Amino acid sequence: MKIKSTFAVLLFVTLFFSALNIQAAEPVKVLRHVVMFKFAESATPAKIQKIEEAFAQLPKKITTIKSFEWGTNSSPEGLNQGLTHCFILTFTSNEDRDAYLVHPAHKEFGKSLGSDVDKVTVVDFWVK
Repeated sequence: MKIKSTFAVLLFVTLFFSALNIQAAEPVKVLRHVVMFKFAESATPAKIQKIEEAFAQLPKKITTIKSFEWGTNSSPEGLNQGLTHCFILTFTSNEDRDAYLVHPAHKEFGKSLGSDVDKVTVVDFWVK
């Protein structure tokens, strides 16, 4: 019985002091690349869908993209200034983002937009 008690005390002390030494891991900082589109009035739903699908394929072609999300505007405020689509790409460094910007797949995608996209707005920020 004494061995079990001693073991329990040692286990408790070990866990207690281990807990004191645990430090919160510093959050990983990531770079968000936000791209918003206003489509031309002439853009058909089929053309818009093709652009959505092509953008969603970029993470498979460009390894520096760490995550990709997108959606359409659903804000009731009416402040979107005609921008209907938002795409968010995540990078872990400026260099990774810069490599994406000049990547042939990104360049090809940009050229494929043609006259279907009336306005493009891009904002990059480091998550705080």
